[in-house]
Amino acid sequence: MKVLMLYDYPPPPGGLPTQGDMLFRGLREHGVDAHAVHYESAQEKEWYYRWFKPDVAVGVGYWGHTPHLVLHPKRYGIMPVPWLVADGFVAKYHETLNALPLIFVTSNWVKDVYIRDGLNGDNIKILPVGCDTDAFVPRDPNDPKITSVREALGVEPDQILILTVGGDAASKGAQEVMQALAMIDNKAPNWKYVCKVWPQPRTLKQNLLDLQLATQLGIEKKVVYTTNVVSRNFMPYLIGACDIYAGPSHLEGFGMPQVEAGACEKPVIGIKAMAMLDTLVHEKTSYLAGVAQEIVRNAIGVSRKGEDENRTHLITQAPRIVDYRPSVQDIAKYLLKLMQDATLRRKMGHEGRKYVVSRFDYRVVTKRFLTLINEHLGVL
Repeated sequence: MKVLMLYDYPPPPGGLPTQGDMLFRGLREHGVDAHAVHYESAQEKEWYYRWFKPDVAVGVGYWGHTPHLVLHPKRYGIMPVPWLVADGFVAKYHETLNALPLIFVTSNWVKDVYIRDGLNGDNIKILPVGCDTDAFVPRDPNDPKITSVREALGVEPDQILILTVGGDAASKGAQEVMQALAMIDNKAPNWKYVCKVWPQPRTLKQNLLDLQLATQLGIEKKVVYTTNVVSRNFMPYLIGACDIYAGPSHLEGFGMPQVEAGACEKPVIGIKAMAMLDTLVHEKTSYLAGVAQEIVRNAIGVSRKGEDENRTHLITQAPRIVDYRPSVQDIAKYLLKLMQDATLRRKMGHEGRKYVVSRFDYRVVTKRFLTLINEHLGVL
């Protein structure tokens, strides 16, 4: 079988590029003839279609990328197999996607969103994102690479480091985590909360709002926002440096940092909704906070070229849940349990790694991909 991977290639250290690159790596390790190309590079994609003649073009993205991932390869007679996440609402391309023999999505929640918004679902199969469990591993707290991360972040050896990673922190639940930490501050051991975010105009604005909240809560000296471009080489050590990973996200189609934290044997705080019902096990690998609020919209903002300030609005036929908010009280309760009990942290982290290795290791995901491709397309 010959596979052409369409994703953000060469991959920057983001969720979708990592998703594509882990499958690409797994395919080549399994002996599959595979090449990768940037999903928007029409000329280079056509070049591969003509000489490589792939059996399938596997494209990583969301429904808005359909012209790049589906329509373009179809135009040249190549079978497209999109591997999609969800951004809260599916606005168009229903007929095109329904006509495909096979679509992969990253979680049961993503499949539910696509069906809710008009796809029939018969051609949708679950394929989780692969994790590099050789890089994301438990590490000795005294490893110089780990202690150097903590020192650079201003974290003392005796402090409990709570970490959140994302394009921005608020959408990953950071404001609710800060509110929870303020509630338990006088009961908890010495702690520091670090939010690693990606530098972009939207994030800088959100960081200011988040830090204002920290000041209002009186915990600003214990909250660190770090806004830097980093590579995938650094991430295993950043996650390895924390004691607890907190990611009770508002919208999550898979939740790669939560899975990577599990691979590093870190206990996770999540939310009892969306993809985290697939990737985390409450009271075993994680604590899942209850849903305090479901954000419902009739008017759904559809972004043009990814710019928040240049949006149209689609009026849906019925209200849609587009966002979730975790219970601050639950986060506070679970954080305090973990912060006060190192044995519990180790036990939960150990279970987390076993769960990730068995279900989300990129080699396991690649085998599932090959099985599903053979069952539904018969191209092996």
